[in-house]
Amino acid sequence: MTHETATEPNDLGRYFIERGNAGDVDGLVALYEPDAVLAFPPGSIATGHAEIRKVYEQFVAAAPVLSPGMRHPALVSGDLALTVATLTTGELAVEVARRQPDGSWLWAVDQPFLVPRQGDGGPA
Repeated sequence: MTHETATEPNDLGRYFIERGNAGDVDGLVALYEPDAVLAFPPGSIATGHAEIRKVYEQFVAAAPVLSPGMRHPALVSGDLALTVATLTTGELAVEVARRQPDGSWLWAVDQPFLVPRQGDGGPA
């Protein structure tokens, strides 16, 4: 199965929701660079496609229904981009994407569940 590639950094988040809801483990892994780092489940770190695949095999086995939440504009600097989404739970999904040689984007670092501090009025 071939998967669409991300032409914009925020395409990755949209594809994550679509592929997660479809139970497409290969499609989820395809959103990451080969040596990417995923901080999931909370308190754990998965590095590289093999470890990320194991995480998502367990994740999709639970058959979650994913909602897109609110995706914020990507902050792009050259070949790097910071992507952020406010999830429906109020948590933040924060990722670093990198432009690939073919112009597509893949996540290099993924921190899917950050909880904002209460009363936080701005940058730390």
